[in-house]
Amino acid sequence: MYKTVLFDLDGTLLDTLTDLADAGNRLCVKYGWPTHERAAYRYFVGNGIPKLVERIALPQARTPETLAAALADFKADYGAHMRDTTAPYPGIPELLDRLAQAGVRMAVFSNKADALAREVVADYFGPDRFVMVRGQRSGVAPKPAPEGTRALMAAIGADPGTTLYVGDSNVDVETAHNAGLACCGVLWGFRTREELSGAGAEYLAETSEQLYHRIMGEQQ
Repeated sequence: MYKTVLFDLDGTLLDTLTDLADAGNRLCVKYGWPTHERAAYRYFVGNGIPKLVERIALPQARTPETLAAALADFKADYGAHMRDTTAPYPGIPELLDRLAQAGVRMAVFSNKADALAREVVADYFGPDRFVMVRGQRSGVAPKPAPEGTRALMAAIGADPGTTLYVGDSNVDVETAHNAGLACCGVLWGFRTREELSGAGAEYLAETSEQLYHRIMGEQQ
């Protein structure tokens, strides 16, 4: 049984893809860049909003000045629309309640901007389900760099030997391994089974029920 679970946010707890894609495409229209299919955003996200904006910008527009302006525009637009279609994945609220009842401590560690991450988690999951919520903060390298993960674990007193990281992409697997943690990849998110397996995820979960049993150390 794992005593502490660190969750990724987008693609793991919340299905945010449509709101992210819509905000990205509105930015593209504003700046005269080509728009993209929703499915393409599965691979644009995962490394933080600055990297998302860089990926959708035309190569000739990737100057520091243009990217800074576009990033500010994206944050303002997405902040106003991040609840349009976003919702928890099926079974996630119930999973969190079951884990809490079993005495498992839970935290969120995301590459979403810190203020947005804390706001959206509070909106959809309330103020008490997680002992800590952290997103990308100034001066801290984004995932998969280990510094942020280690700092969060130190802040909540988590033991690496009894802590599991849960996410939906290769970035999450690398985040876990860089911090000395095991990872469970979830198959309902933005990426594929092949990506998660190829990155070396110790476990895979197709459903929230299966994830519960993985965390509890039970075979299913």
